[in-house]
Amino acid sequence: MSVRLRVDAQNTLGESPCWDPERNMFLWVDIIEKKIFRLHTLKDELDEVRLNQSVGCLSQTNSGRMILGLQHGIHFYDWETDNLEKVVDPESHIEENRFNDGKCDPAGRFWAGTTDNTGVDGNGALYVIDSTLHITKKVDNVGTSNGLAWSPDHRFMYFIDTPTKQVVRYRYFVDSGQIENPEVVIQFPDGAGLPDGMTIDEEGMLWIAHWSGKGISRWNPHNGKQIEFIPVPAVNVTSCAFGGADLDELYITSARTRMTDEQLTDYPHSGGVFTFKTNVKGIRNFVFKDNSSK
Repeated sequence: MSVRLRVDAQNTLGESPCWDPERNMFLWVDIIEKKIFRLHTLKDELDEVRLNQSVGCLSQTNSGRMILGLQHGIHFYDWETDNLEKVVDPESHIEENRFNDGKCDPAGRFWAGTTDNTGVDGNGALYVIDSTLHITKKVDNVGTSNGLAWSPDHRFMYFIDTPTKQVVRYRYFVDSGQIENPEVVIQFPDGAGLPDGMTIDEEGMLWIAHWSGKGISRWNPHNGKQIEFIPVPAVNVTSCAFGGADLDELYITSARTRMTDEQLTDYPHSGGVFTFKTNVKGIRNFVFKDNSSK
């Protein structure tokens, strides 16, 4: 597997990769620089927009606009009109918190979690917002809410709270959005960095980004064993998502923040977007059921 640099984005903190199959576009964010990016892959054209606050995550909706987890709550954003509409801010009383990673589930709900300035004290939480725009806290005492994925049969949800160095599996009920019976299924080994963003393939195997670990690993959540490791020429690898016409290209985001001058010299393309062809296909992104726009 040959990893190649797709966009030399020089992101301070690239995150939230998302593939738009209808438009052959790849989208992602730079949290610290408050930017959203979209790459028109067939034309190789890149657009970007800067918002007025840090942007932790994005997902598509069935209305054409995006749903975002920002520094100050959940918002809708319409790229064509540049309209940013606030939906809800469940942590407006916690000044140092912001939204981090987020993703839609198979029923079209948007799950997004928070973190604080240090990311280790358990001041964050994981929330879900449904098509009626009702928001519910699902997991409390979270250090840094990160990777999310749902099993191909929709029976399980996987979640990463980064400082725990664990992947937790929940029994997931697609009709209600209920989660229960948390169980640690993957424990990151010492020296591997920290687990960050995550995606899943059609075989139900998890692909996890290694913050401070220079790569992406593929894991079997049924036995907790690592299947393979793919080196990436960046120190802080943040997340990954399947894209391409056949969903067999892994798009990988990375960061430049918290790197030494020596590391930046050795890994000059840190903060870029990388891709490589996989021998397994991913699962198509779920989108938010945006009934509020009708």
